[in-house]
Amino acid sequence: MEPANYTRVTEFVLTGLSQTREVQLVLFVIFLSFYLFILPGNILIICTIRLDPHLTSPMYFLLANLAFLDIWYSSITAPKMLVDFFVERKRISFGGCITQLFFLHFVGASEMFLLTVMAFDRYAAICRPLHYATIMNRRLCCILVALSWLGGFIHSIIQVALIVRLPFCGPNELDSYFCDITQVVRIACTNTFPEELVMIFSSGLISVVCFIALLMSYAFLLAMLKKHSGSGESTSRAMSTCYSHITIVVFMFGPSIYIYARPFDSFSLDKVVSVFHTVIFPLLNPIIYTLRNKEVKTAMRKLVNRYILCKEK
Repeated sequence: MEPANYTRVTEFVLTGLSQTREVQLVLFVIFLSFYLFILPGNILIICTIRLDPHLTSPMYFLLANLAFLDIWYSSITAPKMLVDFFVERKRISFGGCITQLFFLHFVGASEMFLLTVMAFDRYAAICRPLHYATIMNRRLCCILVALSWLGGFIHSIIQVALIVRLPFCGPNELDSYFCDITQVVRIACTNTFPEELVMIFSSGLISVVCFIALLMSYAFLLAMLKKHSGSGESTSRAMSTCYSHITIVVFMFGPSIYIYARPFDSFSLDKVVSVFHTVIFPLLNPIIYTLRNKEVKTAMRKLVNRYILCKEK
């Protein structure tokens, strides 16, 4: 059949998380609570690092960028999902779907690359402490962050370029609450095996390779700390930071590998993993970093006392 004979799909219908009204209301309250915690939590991290003169090391600069990406990442799917809980027919235009897909992969991939940069930062701090300030200067940090964003942009453009060239003639229903390549590819009116293979290689294999590399690098750093350092406060602090980063890496890459490193078939756990990946995971970053980082907790307490409690008095 020629592409001209297709009736071009102009919008997609989302099935959402549930069709039961009571369940939708409960989910709305839960996810709204998550979202209203994510935004202030990450904004507080950014403000604390920017305003506290003691948090000037490259690690905190990278952490502020991670918090910014989390704000953006959680805002790609959550607002529309919350609105759709009150809409009987959940729709998204073709252009809106492609836009959502683009930013989801742009920000998600940028965050993965940034986590890799943070691992390099910890390597320089632990293995090259005398040269750390020279190696991880502000200029290099800015370049590495910019490269992370550029890598995410290139990755996302590849996904979008593969999707927009596919013909869609119906059905136009996506069994999800947002647009992603795994859902959109399934309803294309053509054989999508070549595109799916490229997407699995681009998203899945990169996630697996980065995940394994990051785990190995942090395992090496922890072994170095236990072998060459004593049980002092600086060692405990460095180990706590590494454990925090490992936790974030597992929560970030685990769902990504499950979703993208396999054929894009439908499984019962898909929606659960997607919710964790797009809504719950961004919530974990501020919690993990504030609970395991004494400097950030102390600086946050000072910031709240100075700018909030003092004004109330």
